[in-house]
Amino acid sequence: MERRRLGAAALEVGAIGLGCMPMSWAYTASQRSGEHSERAVHAALDSGASLLDTADMYGPFTNELLVGRVLRERRADAFVSTKCGLLVGEQHIVANGRPGYVKRACDASLRRLQTDVIDLYQLHRADPEVPIEETWGAMAELVAAGKVRALGLCAVGARAQRRAGAGMHDATVRQLERVQQVFPVSCVQAELSVWSPEALEALVPWCASRGVGFLAAMPLGNGFLSGTLTPGQGFEPDDMRARHPRFTAEMMAANQPIVAGLRRVAQRHGDTVTPAQVALAWLLAQGPHVVPVPGTKRARWAAENCAAADVLLSHEDLAEIAELPTALGSWD
Repeated sequence: MERRRLGAAALEVGAIGLGCMPMSWAYTASQRSGEHSERAVHAALDSGASLLDTADMYGPFTNELLVGRVLRERRADAFVSTKCGLLVGEQHIVANGRPGYVKRACDASLRRLQTDVIDLYQLHRADPEVPIEETWGAMAELVAAGKVRALGLCAVGARAQRRAGAGMHDATVRQLERVQQVFPVSCVQAELSVWSPEALEALVPWCASRGVGFLAAMPLGNGFLSGTLTPGQGFEPDDMRARHPRFTAEMMAANQPIVAGLRRVAQRHGDTVTPAQVALAWLLAQGPHVVPVPGTKRARWAAENCAAADVLLSHEDLAEIAELPTALGSWD
């Protein structure tokens, strides 16, 4: 698998990463299995997906523990990315960007991950009560202490910005401009996919112009772009898609032409190529700094996702995908 660079720190990772969140958070709890999830991580590493993306809030904490069990055996094969800045309560999530907390959170993540250094430490969300420069400064001190190799920033709530009429990533760009004055940003993580391409407007170009990597979160549209979901199938109450405006039966049916278009492109590349692989290949075509981070709980899908790096889309393929209809949701 080809290598891609995240930022000026010359951090190299495989072309496609592994999002570990679904193994412990946000998706149906009844389908989680520590054994299957560990197999998925091993399968991803075996297939060249060195970047493992997790966070202390996933679980909370259990996702890092799961990744740590794999790292105990295969630390040399992995590029470890985790996040801090969000605390999970029983009914709410709050930001905490206090410098003392950030340092304690890093030490706790190192213990759970069973490693002495985190390759990429990301700020999940800025604390509105703490100047982001103070939080970022504390994270920079972790780099100086040798506990962290590089820093990244996750995009703020883009959909709220859109509803307010502002550019979807205006707030994130402002944050990036501020923290860059304190310590270099190595990568930015934000949602980007065929059905959520908004980051291409400003955020991806911002990264490209500054040599900053871009981690494409939710690159398969929470599973929709895989073509394996059926309109009206329903989701268990603890699955975030049960409340997602694009996963009502009506909207899933309305957005089927997007999956059909990806399937048409896939068929031109051979019987074994899937719509999910085309969706990931489309992301890789957006720039050498873009790294899709699809999430999965199963080894089969992890290996299939990694194989998308071998799907080379033509100009005609990309033009056809560009003409696919805009995804609809309950806000439209």
